[in-house]
Amino acid sequence: MNILEKAEQMLRAHPLCDYCLGRQFALLGFGLENKSRGKAIKSLLTMEGHRLLHNEELASSLLRVVAINGSFDMARDILMHFSKFPQEKPACFLCEGQVENSAVIAYKAIEELKGLEFSTFLVGVELPHRIAEREDEFKARFNVTHGESMKSQFSRNIGKQIYEITGKEVDYRKPDLVVLANPFTNFVQLQTNPVYVGGKYRKLVRGIPQSRWVCGECNGKGCEICSWTGKRYSDSIEELIGIPILKITKGEEMAFHGSGREDVDARMLGFGRPFVLEVKKPKTRFFDLKKLELTINDNAKGKIEVHDLYFANKNIIRRLKKAEANSKIYRMIVMFDQSISDEELQKIERVLSDVTIRQQTPQRVLHRRADLRRDKYIYKTKVKRLSYNQAELQIHCQGGLYIKELITGDKGRTNPSVASILRIKATPLQLDVLEIISGE
Repeated sequence: MNILEKAEQMLRAHPLCDYCLGRQFALLGFGLENKSRGKAIKSLLTMEGHRLLHNEELASSLLRVVAINGSFDMARDILMHFSKFPQEKPACFLCEGQVENSAVIAYKAIEELKGLEFSTFLVGVELPHRIAEREDEFKARFNVTHGESMKSQFSRNIGKQIYEITGKEVDYRKPDLVVLANPFTNFVQLQTNPVYVGGKYRKLVRGIPQSRWVCGECNGKGCEICSWTGKRYSDSIEELIGIPILKITKGEEMAFHGSGREDVDARMLGFGRPFVLEVKKPKTRFFDLKKLELTINDNAKGKIEVHDLYFANKNIIRRLKKAEANSKIYRMIVMFDQSISDEELQKIERVLSDVTIRQQTPQRVLHRRADLRRDKYIYKTKVKRLSYNQAELQIHCQGGLYIKELITGDKGRTNPSVASILRIKATPLQLDVLEIISGE
């Protein structure tokens, strides 16, 4: 069956607008919009119907089918010329005439877009169940193999009109925002994709957690224990970096993603720890990162510093989470419960270099981590005496090693440890992260 025969069958069965007839053959030919394709098919059917007009019964004539079910003016004009007036134009069986009204949705979306900064967008379409089901049945009945979906038609029409008015480009992979629309209910909703700002931070003082730490007594509501702040710690890396970014983007929420984390009482020195700050539902997404960097550092007042800010994406967050690919250099000040000899310090260096550490999840984090055994590698340990019972250890190790437990032994859950090597009590006093070395 050729195209015109199939199109005639469709029109004899149901009223179809130019768009809906044309898109049943959307994959055939290039450079045509479905509306033009539908008109072309109806034009050829009209010409054939005109040729057959005197040889067919008027009630079933092809010309009458195209005039009525095709709502095609050329066919109607020919019938009127012969004083054979067709009935009123019926609504399209498939789209119920809504494709022609795509501009209504587009203008409604443009109103919603006012006040938002974006450079790319995408249109997503939701159809009522009855419409989607009707289209599926239609395609099955007429064995449509070269058509496209009604969703694609609506999405392209609405997107084209938004582009023509705003000048913003359509992006099918990573748009700044998505316009969600239901043309049959005139529903429009914007889904603004997050803004991601990446960089590195240095934590210059102790006593600051990476994430906002809610007060355990009041669960964030505010009480005497937390001085009515709702937080266990007044500051966090997340807030010191995130609040200025949230303010400039006018976003609704933020999420902090770091390449691992240091303990509350540890500093993060050297070149800093990589991070990405995710802002959800931003209204502004174009801003000066250098100016933002200065604002964050000025507001933090020497508590933290950020540098090398850049616009990131979701893929970078995934890479950040692979902290096991990083090795780290730590500096730990250790106090022993008795005097230690130079030979004992040398033994620590020797035993804790080029060695795999067997480490059960530390007791102090069992409330939030699974109780598992992890094997972590230490590349090299250097020891420097500070006093008769204190030493500085510099440890280059695989990411994920719990350094404090490497000192104490954690009641045998970490082996070997400084305490087990010397068979004396060893207490960690101060911990700094000196460097994070990417494994990529």
